[in-house]
Amino acid sequence: MSNPPGTPHAANAPLQGITEQDIAEYLVHTPGFFERHAELLGAIQLTSPHGHRAVSLQERQMEMLRERIKGLEMKIVEMIRHGQENVTIADRLHRWTRTILNTAEGSELPGRLVGELRHQFLIPQAALRLWGVQPDLAEADFAQGVSDDVRSFAASLGAPYCGVNSGFEATAWLDPGAAVASVAMIPLRGASGVDAAGSAVAAGGATFGLLVLGSPDPTRYSADMGTEFLARIGEIASAGLARLRAAG
Repeated sequence: MSNPPGTPHAANAPLQGITEQDIAEYLVHTPGFFERHAELLGAIQLTSPHGHRAVSLQERQMEMLRERIKGLEMKIVEMIRHGQENVTIADRLHRWTRTILNTAEGSELPGRLVGELRHQFLIPQAALRLWGVQPDLAEADFAQGVSDDVRSFAASLGAPYCGVNSGFEATAWLDPGAAVASVAMIPLRGASGVDAAGSAVAAGGATFGLLVLGSPDPTRYSADMGTEFLARIGEIASAGLARLRAAG
């Protein structure tokens, strides 16, 4: 029902039969409107989000642009920070890999691999064990204390395990008496390929070791963290340690 003659429209009420969407679409499709009515740009008053004062349309647009630029600047700073962190991680990974390649004596490799890994990535505790090693290495510390359960567990890991330490047997390899609240366990596997009969070997090859990282911080290795980088650590360690395996 239309208003009686002489009764003004309520504030913010759309004209009869015309909606705000109609007005918006008209302005979008009629770019010359404000050129023909330039005085409206200075007359329109909007509420500023800063202090709720009235500002002109141009000033409000400037505020929106400043907010957008500020948001873009924050994103750029964040991208630069991530880039710097990635460079640092790449440098550490390079130094660790170089240590593996420069270690000529096989019996020294597991100890140097673990020690440099702890040093480069500030890991509180780390240890590894290997099985199926060459006969002259069978009595080495890194080939001791591996039960069938640990071997089965390592073989069952399709990706590195990260989470709370619920009493895993492999954590006994870490520093005795040190608190281990969270762990990461990385299986060590041989290269993919084919066996002597020409059949395809399962992706990642046979498991021949387990690398264990521990921390007193329960959030250091959480169940929801990504494992891609840890998987790369496992691949490099596996490639370096493969020369210690027994032939056949």
